[in-house]
Amino acid sequence: MNNKRTQTILRKPEWLKIKVPSGKDYLAVRDIVEKNKLHTICTSGHCPNMHECWGRGTATLMILGDICTRACGFCNVKTGRPEKADWDEPKRVARSVELMKLKHCVITSVDRDDLDDLGAGIWENTVKEIKKLNPETTIETLIPDFDGRDDLILQVINSGPDVVSHNLETVRRITPWARSRAKYDTSLKTLEVIAKSDAVSKSGIMVGLGETFDEVIETMDDLKNVGVEVLTIGQYLQPTKKHLPVMEYISPERFSEYKTAGLEKGFRFVESSPLVRSSYRAEKHVQK
Repeated sequence: MNNKRTQTILRKPEWLKIKVPSGKDYLAVRDIVEKNKLHTICTSGHCPNMHECWGRGTATLMILGDICTRACGFCNVKTGRPEKADWDEPKRVARSVELMKLKHCVITSVDRDDLDDLGAGIWENTVKEIKKLNPETTIETLIPDFDGRDDLILQVINSGPDVVSHNLETVRRITPWARSRAKYDTSLKTLEVIAKSDAVSKSGIMVGLGETFDEVIETMDDLKNVGVEVLTIGQYLQPTKKHLPVMEYISPERFSEYKTAGLEKGFRFVESSPLVRSSYRAEKHVQK
């Protein structure tokens, strides 16, 4: 397989225009994030829905630092050698959820392949501290693959989040050059462990990296076969020129076709449109 990608500049279509963040609730959350020096995937990932989610009382907080041990070709999170794990972080995150008055919070993390438990211990403590201080707040954990280790995946699941998500990111053929260490089948194994638990199982993919319609349908089948209940599909947007180029801007009509196909296959929720991201309307997905 030829992994080289020709860097072409595609003009963004009208449907990808992003609103300028605004609103009282959005500004209040932004101030708390800045004052408490929180890491959010909303900002580091340049999420186009940040103003909408923050305004609805939903935010995605990133734990275990802001330096990832992996270097995926689509991701704008810094990569390198992370700092020492901070065991006081779970309580700070829980307090921040309280200050932000979040109705629903999504917790994600960088990959921490440098740690013996790959970060599972801090994951577990974070969920428990949030639940202790914010019993009315629902929680989604968007976890790494933990190298497919059942014990570590279950450690997070058993801490009691309402939704456990792990993103497959792309189709099988594109995975080797889009994801630096993660493997397609390892992600499916991780999702199968999640699906067998009491938590809602969820995954997401990006399109526009050169995949075909049939490959997306095959990916849906793979996800459904391991028991995934919720699926998100959104347009890949190149963070910088150093990242993988956009091969195609997928039309809203094609996204609608994907949504119809997913619902027909039995997914309970399918969020499929150009600006959808993993955490988009995440509070709806808690419903079992």
